[in-house]
Amino acid sequence: MNASTPNRPTTSGGAVGALRVSDPRPDSAPLPGALSLGLRRTRIEIKQLFRDKEAAVFTFALPMLLMVVFGSVFNQEIAPGVTFSQYFAAGMIASGIVYTSFQNLAISIPQERDDGTLKRLEGTPMPKSSYFIGKIGMVVVVYVVQVILLMAIGIAFFGLSLPETAFKWFTFVWISILGLVCCTLLGIAFSSIPKTGRGAPALVTPIVLVLQFTSGVFFVFSQLPHWMQVFASFFPLKWLTQGMRSVFLPDSFTSQEVAGSWELPMVALVLVIWTIAGVVLSLKTFRWQRRGEV
Repeated sequence: MNASTPNRPTTSGGAVGALRVSDPRPDSAPLPGALSLGLRRTRIEIKQLFRDKEAAVFTFALPMLLMVVFGSVFNQEIAPGVTFSQYFAAGMIASGIVYTSFQNLAISIPQERDDGTLKRLEGTPMPKSSYFIGKIGMVVVVYVVQVILLMAIGIAFFGLSLPETAFKWFTFVWISILGLVCCTLLGIAFSSIPKTGRGAPALVTPIVLVLQFTSGVFFVFSQLPHWMQVFASFFPLKWLTQGMRSVFLPDSFTSQEVAGSWELPMVALVLVIWTIAGVVLSLKTFRWQRRGEV
């Protein structure tokens, strides 16, 4: 009588190989996607921003200080039911888009290029798009915080009113989104112009100030010389400020606008044109390394 033996699975070399291939291994796990890595980069970008005291001051404290000082000193009525403080608050909210996107990126990216951060990131398996997703995420978060702070100051001290209709809220949202996309792309493109990260603030900050002075932020736009009005009309900030005035000021103020209306279709058109220009320029000019490096 033959002794019964337990059945053992018979495996051929091919079956074993198949089992081995199908075995999950830690080193074969797929890498996180570009979006997931980009969101992680967003957290890193925000932490780095707050660690840099100068960047934090320019991004948060300076706009609020300007609003308090100018809003308190120049508080005369410029139209029935509208004070300059309210006019200035709308302009500073529009300027917040430029501060958090264009100015921030045009300064920080050259500094990261100088200290080797971009070169190191280029050499990692991380998709390059994740770096830009991180920058965009940081811009959005910082803008939301900054707008809340500026609106709170405007409402508390200068009689600024929140948008009263769904249409005005919708206008605020699309101007903010389109403005952030436009100015973020332009900031990325402009970041290739400064020769060094140290010299970037000296090059970028005066440009932003000139645009603010000519775009109806520090002065009533209709009272500026005609050549300034024409000059400002070529750039996004003039249209951002005009769009934000349509959100935060009464419709009666259109009588004080140069065109006699808010020109919202023109606001959208100009921002779209600059967005397309920003895409093209960013693709053509962005560099991961300093000039002359291999």
